[in-house]
Amino acid sequence: MVVWISELSERSGVPVPTVKYYLREGLLPPGRATGATRAVYDDRHVQRLRLIRALVEVAGMGGERIRAVIAAVDDQRADLHDVLASAHEELSPVPEREPSAEAREAVARLIDLRGWQVTPRGRHAEALAAALDALHGAGQALSEDALVAYADAVAGVAALEIGSMSEASREDAATYAVIGTLLVEPVLVTLRRLAHEDLSSRRFSRSEQAQQR
Repeated sequence: MVVWISELSERSGVPVPTVKYYLREGLLPPGRATGATRAVYDDRHVQRLRLIRALVEVAGMGGERIRAVIAAVDDQRADLHDVLASAHEELSPVPEREPSAEAREAVARLIDLRGWQVTPRGRHAEALAAALDALHGAGQALSEDALVAYADAVAGVAALEIGSMSEASREDAATYAVIGTLLVEPVLVTLRRLAHEDLSSRRFSRSEQAQQR
């Protein structure tokens, strides 16, 4: 596929002025020149624009973070794990308060128990520790057995997602890492709530319908 910038805009859903901005900023590689002021573009440019859109519109990343992800995608010395890690980095919020030592230790024990190859004090681990502190502060402390059960459940989901990623395109993999993570999370949350509704009805409801189940 070889297209002009107007069709590139249509295919990617990115307005022409924004495409030109990404070209000027070096986030989008230049097209093949066909004249002094004209160039044509191909599928690689469409993939790159889709990635940038995911980083901006879905993940809410700023310019410097986008540059870091793009740099990882373009660095052929980096493996696909490095690319995905860079794309995922901003998805966990920086805790407003430093997590407690107890919460960090609980996260470290979980990581060790499951044998996860992750950064022990990385962005995601710190966000998890902060979430455990929030639960404790609200009087709903999560036991370590419950934490392990949650980890076991989401490990299956993660295995499904990582297993479905293609290694053919680094842009596509990074785009999926962002969109697949953020846009699937509401599906997971809502499925959990549906399961709560079903199990609550079966256990606590006195209605005739629930009794017949």
